[in-house]
Amino acid sequence: MIIREEIERREQEYLSPYAALSAYSKGRQYPQEKCSIRTEFQRDRDRILHSKSFRRLKHKTQVFIAPEGDHYRTRLTHTLEVSQISRTIARALKLNEDLTEAIALGHDLGHTPFGHMGERTLNKVSQNGFRHNLQSLRVVEDLEDGRGLNLTWEVRDGIKNHTESEEPSTLEGRIVRISDRIAYINHDIDDAIRAKIISQESLPGACIEVLGETHGQRINNMVEDVIFNSLNKAYIRMSDKVKNATYELRKFMFEKVYVGTISRNQENEADSIIKGLFYYFSNNPKMLPPEYYKSVSRCGIDQVVCDYIAGMTDRYALGVFKSIQNH
Repeated sequence: MIIREEIERREQEYLSPYAALSAYSKGRQYPQEKCSIRTEFQRDRDRILHSKSFRRLKHKTQVFIAPEGDHYRTRLTHTLEVSQISRTIARALKLNEDLTEAIALGHDLGHTPFGHMGERTLNKVSQNGFRHNLQSLRVVEDLEDGRGLNLTWEVRDGIKNHTESEEPSTLEGRIVRISDRIAYINHDIDDAIRAKIISQESLPGACIEVLGETHGQRINNMVEDVIFNSLNKAYIRMSDKVKNATYELRKFMFEKVYVGTISRNQENEADSIIKGLFYYFSNNPKMLPPEYYKSVSRCGIDQVVCDYIAGMTDRYALGVFKSIQNH
């Protein structure tokens, strides 16, 4: 028996009846001979981890643009935190940890530079709108290396549907969806306190009473709540008490940190850069890099410009914007 088949057999013996089994994946975009060592989901995880899109996440903003301190989160560290939380939950529930990890590592590959500020601007200026989950799917299906990564259906479904308005088809995808929220709420609180935008004392008392005083306590309590409320169930969810406290804490972060209060100068700068890049390349398509320009006739200029901008790191976007101004 080859190693992959042995792993697949162990999955069938050990994992929950609600788990997605790698041996029964719905398959890839394009047929491909299976690996003798790795399962299909392990292979997807490795393809994402070794992609250029994944490496660029280290230079993309999570919340704070070009922070001076060394300890603020980036899109890459956010992704790794989501992966860790997701794997902890998947392991405890006897769901497929490899599938969960692959979805977690790939869920933000299509995110814009300058975090959600960049996403909001690109969504406004693009005639087709812009959503980072759909762009992440586009990265793995089409853009990476000019042909995509040829991932399994289950991983692509989890990436596409990881935002709160969507519902992944697998429980592993639903774990990533809830872990994404657990991660960003808590690490953004940590970063916002470090940046002196909020203080520990300003956090909503009722939420802290339920979720915990410290960063570690809150994550641990949220994760345990998800596990104990989802164990041996065909769903992934929090208790109403913890879910409501989490929602109120998220609402607090939107009011105090995410919208209009981080730094008006930073927000205006990000908005100007994204708009400047979008309108310049929309009006001058021949100035796009050749690998993007050749796709204009197939995909349309709006989509191609979005692809180019969304793939940029913060510093690359700033550099291109400055070169346009000096041109």
